[in-house]
Amino acid sequence: MSDWLRGRDERVALAFGGDAVRFGELARAVDAAVLPSGRGPVGCPVGTDAVDLVVTVLACLARGRPVVVGADQADADRVADALPDGAELALTTSGSTARHGEPPRLIARTSASWLASAGPLAQLADVGPADRVAVTGPLHVSMHLYAVLHALWLGAIATDRLDGASVVHATPTRFARLLERPDAPRAAIVAGAAMDDRLRARVAERDIRLTEYYGAAELSFVLAGSGGSLSAFPGVDVELRRSAGGDELWARSPYLALDVVGGEMRRDDRGFATVGDLAERAADGGIRVLGRGDAAITTAGATVPAESLEARLDAIAGVRAAAVIGEPHELLGERIAAILELDDGVSLESVVAAARAEFSPVELPRRWFVQELPRTDSGKIARGALRAAAAAGELGDGHP
Repeated sequence: MSDWLRGRDERVALAFGGDAVRFGELARAVDAAVLPSGRGPVGCPVGTDAVDLVVTVLACLARGRPVVVGADQADADRVADALPDGAELALTTSGSTARHGEPPRLIARTSASWLASAGPLAQLADVGPADRVAVTGPLHVSMHLYAVLHALWLGAIATDRLDGASVVHATPTRFARLLERPDAPRAAIVAGAAMDDRLRARVAERDIRLTEYYGAAELSFVLAGSGGSLSAFPGVDVELRRSAGGDELWARSPYLALDVVGGEMRRDDRGFATVGDLAERAADGGIRVLGRGDAAITTAGATVPAESLEARLDAIAGVRAAAVIGEPHELLGERIAAILELDDGVSLESVVAAARAEFSPVELPRRWFVQELPRTDSGKIARGALRAAAAAGELGDGHP
């Protein structure tokens, strides 16, 4: 049986789309799966049925065939010669699907690099075989695929249904929305972006057991905890290193990917790697992640991390979600523009007034927009799409 399938044959393993598949049935389906001929990588495109995707992934791992999740067979064939030796899982990242016949950007890793983190996560989140684990996004997204494989490793049930679930994996945005449900699961594993204090307060009010973690497709788990500042995930060495934009977060662990196909994985000769996220030491000794360095905005000679500013905007009453981008400006270099989703009945003027009272003149956005925010399949704000819309003049005139 696969290293990932550890439940008893008679127990339900997957409950997706109203169908239930038991561990024994899943193991037999994996053994019987028909893969494309040859020894090359197998494509598993976006839109693949959840159970079929899991069967394909496990069958490829069992037979020594790399599986390219989020790409079709034509793309898998294109990247065959570019995959590093030992690659078993090749995962597309948000917004990286192939265009115009070009191969997608892929994170290539071993199955062992994910398996190594299964036990530590189970202990941190206090989850086990009795749990029913809900995922809140499509399985071609790496965090959701890992969540399902982790549930199978536990011997638990993985499902796309929130009702009856005891644990949920979600981004902060999707987690905030499910908190509106009276039947929200009693435990949550949240990642993909920083949580704000307002959301944590709502979690505490509902008495939900919370596990936060910071990671990246290239690095897997890096930090974990249950508050605003996090500590190193078990097995991870962390360093903060000075860069032009601030302190970059570097990690060394058995969980790192092998390489990035169609891109670059920044490593050093000591085994550390980074995706360029900025971080700072908190007063309690933990680490607070500020966001991607390449998302920082340089305005009036200062560097403002976009994700840190977004978290502070999210904390203003009436703001459902916020994104900030830098727009070219002749005098400032870049000016900060804020795009907001607001609760019903909340005025932009009240939000701007609250921001003026809270933010420094450098941090205060100079243009404001109210509209629905574009998001990736994993639920993250698609900042690149917003930049493109701003450059094309599609956001409108905004409010000063």
